Amino acid sequence: MTNPITRLHQAIFGSIQNALQGWFPGLLARLTFASVLLMYFLNSAKTKVGDGLAGFTQIQDNAYFQILPKVVEQFGYDASQVPVFPYQWIVYAGTYSEFILPVLIVAGLFTRIAAFGMIVFVAVQTYVDITAHAVDDKTIGSFFDRFPDAVIADQRALWVFLLMYLFIYGAGKLSLDYLFAGRR
Repeated sequence: MTNPITRLHQAIFGSIQNALQGWFPGLLARLTFASVLLMYFLNSAKTKVGDGLAGFTQIQDNAYFQILPKVVEQFGYDASQVPVFPYQWIVYAGTYSEFILPVLIVAGLFTRIAAFGMIVFVAVQTYVDITAHAVDDKTIGSFFDRFPDAVIADQRALWVFLLMYLFIYGAGKLSLDYLFAGRR
């Protein structure tokens, strides 16, 4: 026999869960991603291409310095000397991923694939920041410390958690994924 407080708790929170299940968590995750990370990634990607619509197809030297700083250093800081395979492919994939994957997540299109791609992107970004850009210990931070503001350990753990939710559960019923799945 359950007590009245337990029944009241289950009735209230069970009702809330039932009302929101299937549509709200995925929508909230995508809106949170849009409000916190969409412009961060799009602006970062814009620093890697030329100006204007035509510039979108022109990867700039800055992309190489951001993505593969140690490789560019090996070629005398001349990005034009960097070999096409695999390095230019990596730079192109990284640059266009930074444009395309966030937009797919916000739209709720191919959300699980895009979220997985962003998790990999964040992991690579973190690796490059730590090993090639020589960020300091304060910027890296540490898990389970009393400081919640480290740019890498703390912030990116939250980013990956949000992306992991979308990877596991998808975008929800208010998404293009759901719309297109219903037409099959």
